[in-house]
Amino acid sequence: MLAQEQGVVMRETGAGKALEGQLGGELEGTLLLTNLRLLFVCTNEQKDDVRGSLERTMRLVYSDVEDLASVPAGENNVFIELSSTSSVKGHAGHVTKPSLEVKWREGASEKGRVFIERLSGRSRRRNLNDWAAVIERLKAGGQKLIQLPKPPATDTLDGKIYRVLADVQRKGVFEVQAEAEKQFGSKLDPDEVQAACDRLSNSGLLKKIPDSSGDNYYQKRSPLGEDELNS
Repeated sequence: MLAQEQGVVMRETGAGKALEGQLGGELEGTLLLTNLRLLFVCTNEQKDDVRGSLERTMRLVYSDVEDLASVPAGENNVFIELSSTSSVKGHAGHVTKPSLEVKWREGASEKGRVFIERLSGRSRRRNLNDWAAVIERLKAGGQKLIQLPKPPATDTLDGKIYRVLADVQRKGVFEVQAEAEKQFGSKLDPDEVQAACDRLSNSGLLKKIPDSSGDNYYQKRSPLGEDELNS
């Protein structure tokens, strides 16, 4: 997995277009990018209240994806082979939200979707419109990817922590601890979780991101390196 954006709204391209069977013509879920495919996932949806731009709280709908093999075909999930794309455009969204517009061929027909970012803000380094250039380079074989260290075994504490952060989302120590305890059913010491996060950061598997509050956040590194798309 190269990038993941949660809380993405998907619409069909073209004026008046609506997704079949969907009231309002849109779905909300998670957008993922691999070196071969773009995936929109809205299976096993979760909801979370987060603070967006202008300090407003919004309800974010997403699918927590850690293992691509677990994403089922159908159920409104969309799989787009990068090799099949005919047009990929990023829209900066100076008035509206940043978005990614993709058209691709399926057999004799062309399909199109617009993916709209909901969680925007000045603190973001990248937005969905920035995905377009990376997708074009991946398709052309010109995108540089870095080799990340081998992940630790999942039967170790470091492996469990890395698994929790596999969704490429930024998390604090207590959030990592809570999710690890939920996934693996064992009580963890926050100091040990902190130490594991720091070990993974020192090894190059995680990014350690200081916060103005004095706390640190951790996020899985992407093979995209300097072109990393995760905000």
